Amino acid sequence: MTRKALRGVALALTTTLGVILVAASLPVSWTVATGLLGSITRSGSQAVPIQAADLSRNGPGSLVSAMTMPGLAASSDGLHLQAARVVYRSTSGDDGAPTVVSGSVFVPLGAPPPGGWPVVAFGHGTTGIDEECGPSKSDSLMGMSGVVAGLTAKGFAAVMPDYEGLGAPGAHPYTDARTAGLNMIDAVRALRSTFKNVSTRWAALGHSQGGAAAWAADERAREYAPELDLVGAVALAPAADVTKLVDKAQAGTLTSDQALAFVLVIESLTRRFPVLNRDDYRHGAARRSWDALTACAGPLVDRRAQAAVGLVPADVAPNSTVAAARMRQQLQRWALPQGKLSAPLYVVYGSLDTLIDAQWTTDAIARACSLGGPIVWDLQPGKGHGDIDFGPALLWIVDRFAGKPVTNECPSA
Repeated sequence: MTRKALRGVALALTTTLGVILVAASLPVSWTVATGLLGSITRSGSQAVPIQAADLSRNGPGSLVSAMTMPGLAASSDGLHLQAARVVYRSTSGDDGAPTVVSGSVFVPLGAPPPGGWPVVAFGHGTTGIDEECGPSKSDSLMGMSGVVAGLTAKGFAAVMPDYEGLGAPGAHPYTDARTAGLNMIDAVRALRSTFKNVSTRWAALGHSQGGAAAWAADERAREYAPELDLVGAVALAPAADVTKLVDKAQAGTLTSDQALAFVLVIESLTRRFPVLNRDDYRHGAARRSWDALTACAGPLVDRRAQAAVGLVPADVAPNSTVAAARMRQQLQRWALPQGKLSAPLYVVYGSLDTLIDAQWTTDAIARACSLGGPIVWDLQPGKGHGDIDFGPALLWIVDRFAGKPVTNECPSA
């Protein structure tokens, strides 16, 4: 694919992705996603195995199953792609244990370019913390089918991991970017085992929770998947380090978006680590409406918006310094950066982000610079979590596939 053609891809995708990412913040994206889950009509067609899929392998990225997605075609007009819902093996970034996760993979129709279809891995923002919250379980990918349609229409294969515990059984480790990053890398491997003529060259792109996943995938790619060639990663408004949510909860200064996010953090961590007691962090309206505040499907979703309106920071404040320290310690263990980058990283974030404080991202970038690896960043004045301008970031991805020289904005040693 020529550079001119690649730039055309980026410009075309800006509009498509913009529809998705403008709303990709808590509570907005989660409300949109859960509404889609609650209202979507499932296709009556039966999913069948992908005949060409290779289920013979073991280890991270190997397939457990690969099934057609008839509902995706039925719910979306004009899709010209092959699609599969995959269940595949991966690894916990927290303790290194083998896991089984799910996601969706796509390739364009038609003849591939020399070397196979280049790949873009897309990391979605928060959709919830339950198994039902995986985009691959929705006929419209929770409203994100336009992203993969745009990518495949312009000559890219695409993957969208659900992340551990979403779409497949298990406790979802919300804010554990290391695990989400490994799930993203292994989704690329699963794609290559599902469809033929897929390149080893790939880029990572994600927003919010997915932005942190793309960043973490960049850190682990060279060591974890040396057979793949990561050309670069774009992290849009990444949830790289949310440790200071605990400090703001103690101080009663959480924004409404952060209070809703902290509900999910509390529930996710207490499911995963029994030493943590959710009743040390939930009070008042949060305790009364907890099930609705953490739901992503079923009748409880209808109560979620009303419950969110009544939530105040004091409802999710740790009840002791010990409880705060326990939560803070776990979030710090998961915070990015964790190591040197494998490929160039581009970070885009807004100065008025009400979910991820801009200073948290600025500090994470500074730490990543000290660990090594070329980084470019764009702190956009007056922008929030879901309205950042990411057009230049897409053009930056195009330049990475084109092999252009990389700029590094990190200060020299």
